[in-house]
Amino acid sequence: MKRRPTITDVAEAAGVSVSTVSKAVNGRYGVASETVDHVLAVVAELGYESSLIASSMRSRTTGVIGVLVADFEPFSAEILKGVGQALRDSAYDLLAYSGTHGTAEGWERRSLSRLSGTLIDGAIIVTPTVVNVGTEVPVVAIDPHTGPADLPTVEADSFGGALQATRHLLDLGHTRIGFIAGRPDLRSSIARDAGYRRALGDAGIAVDPRLVGSGSYRQDAVRVAALEMLERPDRPTAIFAANDISAMEIVKVAGELGLDIPTDLSVIGFDDVPEASKSTPALSTVRQPMQTLGAEAARLLLSLMRGETPPATHLTLPTRLVPRATTAPPK
Repeated sequence: MKRRPTITDVAEAAGVSVSTVSKAVNGRYGVASETVDHVLAVVAELGYESSLIASSMRSRTTGVIGVLVADFEPFSAEILKGVGQALRDSAYDLLAYSGTHGTAEGWERRSLSRLSGTLIDGAIIVTPTVVNVGTEVPVVAIDPHTGPADLPTVEADSFGGALQATRHLLDLGHTRIGFIAGRPDLRSSIARDAGYRRALGDAGIAVDPRLVGSGSYRQDAVRVAALEMLERPDRPTAIFAANDISAMEIVKVAGELGLDIPTDLSVIGFDDVPEASKSTPALSTVRQPMQTLGAEAARLLLSLMRGETPPATHLTLPTRLVPRATTAPPK
C-alpha cells in the first residue's frame, strides 16, 4: 500500500521548513505569496492532505473563520487586526484570503465556493461587490454593497462623517469645496457623497458638478480627477476625498502643481488609516473605527454560527472628525 505523504515530505520537496508548509497550507501570516504558491503546487503534486482539511472532512467543521478582502490595503489591514483581536479568546483561527481577481464583480462568490465546507466555518467579506453570495456558511459584510441588505452588515456612519468633514471646511471659510468620490457600488460611498451635498446645501451653497470627481478608490482615477479640478482657473480651495488614500494622492498631485498644502489647498480624507497621521503634512480626516468594525463583525458572525439570534444584524458605528495639518482657512 502506497504511503500517504506527510508534511515533512512536502517540506523536503519544496525546500522549505515544516513550519513554512504549515503556514502556507493553513493561510497564516509570515510567508511570501510566491512561497505559498510554490508550497501549494508541491502539496497538489504529492497529494498531501493537511490536518485541517482532514479534520474538517471528519467533523464537518474547521475551526476557521475566513476574512475575504479584494486587496490587502490599509483599510483591510486594520479590519483584520480587529477581527484577530475578537477571535483571540475564541476557538477559531483566522484565515485572510484575497481573491486573485478581487476587482472583478462577484469574486466573493468564487472565493467562498473554494473555501466553504473544507476550509472555513464562516466568513467576513470586506467591501463586497455583490449583495448576495449564495453560500451555506454564515457571512457578515463590512462596508456593504449598495442594494437590499440581505447580508448581516457592519459599517461606519459615512453620511455623518462626510457631513463633519465638509462642515469643517465650511467653518474654516471655504466655499469652493471639491469632492472626489469612492466606489459607486458601496453604500458608504453613496452616503459620503450625500453628506457632502447636504453640508453644502445647509450652508446655502449649490453643488458645482465641475468640482465633483469620480475616484473609485483607485489612485489613477483620483489623479485624473484631481488634475481636472486643480488645473481649472477657478479651482477649489478645498477638497474632501472619500478615503485617506485618495486624499494623500490629491496632496501629491497638488504638490506637483506647485500648490502649498494647506495655504493654497485644504484636503481632508476619510478613514484615519495609520499612514494619515504620519504623512507630511499630517492629513486631516474623519476617523471610522476600523478595528472595531472588524471586531464587531467577528462577534456578530460568531453569534450567527452558534445559531443565536443577535439583537441586531445591521450595525452602524459612529465616526469622528480629526483635524490635522492639511486643512486651514483659505488665503
